[in-house]
Amino acid sequence: MSTSSLSWDQAVLQPPACDAWKEHMEGAAYHLASCIVLLGYMGGSGIFGSLYIFGLLAPGYFCYALWGWLSACGLHILVWNALLVLTCVLQLAHLAYRLRRDTVPEEFELLYKAMYLPLQVPLEVYREIVKCCEEQVQSLGRDQNYAVEGKTPIDRLSLLLSGRVRVSQDGQFLHYIFPYQFLDSPEWESLRPSEEGTFQVTLTAETDCSYITWPRRRLYLLLRKDRYIARLFSSHLGYDISEKLYSLNEKLFAKFGLRFDIRLPSLYQSCLGRFC
Repeated sequence: MSTSSLSWDQAVLQPPACDAWKEHMEGAAYHLASCIVLLGYMGGSGIFGSLYIFGLLAPGYFCYALWGWLSACGLHILVWNALLVLTCVLQLAHLAYRLRRDTVPEEFELLYKAMYLPLQVPLEVYREIVKCCEEQVQSLGRDQNYAVEGKTPIDRLSLLLSGRVRVSQDGQFLHYIFPYQFLDSPEWESLRPSEEGTFQVTLTAETDCSYITWPRRRLYLLLRKDRYIARLFSSHLGYDISEKLYSLNEKLFAKFGLRFDIRLPSLYQSCLGRFC
């Protein structure tokens, strides 16, 4: 048996006994460091738990380094704890970068809670949807047109975040669009990806409005790439169009005292042509 094996066995099975315990306690830096490290290891999971852990470990190891430099006078204690401090600081910087990268503007956070959280859509998927619209919120001043009948091309899909938009055709009021409703869902559904067209109605802001918009080509590419997102948009667009159909039905009932079966293909197609 080698000498190194004997020394390891002696160290583990027959450790050397302390000749005498120190009569004086270590300095305040050592005990402060121990308390901070103890509190640091009581952190939870997740990104905020990690911020708590490394946010306390860094000053804890820094106090250990001070103790090694000023009291213990050990270069190895100073170097190792300085490396641990540096590691914790780098980890904190990485966590802060992740937290900033994953943070979305307030408007998009409210949109997530209103439309996507009830469907339990993962944040990773929602970020892909937001990325497609470049995380930009567009504004529309009062009495400003979003689309003009027969002139504005159908080259995007937009969702109203705040305000109210009036829809009219040939100067006749049709209905309103409210927050978290699509501005142009019938136009989007009325065209195939290879087709082009123009709005058959005029959309005018009645108040100061804000909205997000997805360019048509980019959104088609995203829907083609991710089937889950495609199903999400299909669900939202279907619900939005059905709301417009019911709005049309109520308007016809108020005007003529008649209610139509909104399942009729002719009525559905007329709505897609923005008769509603």
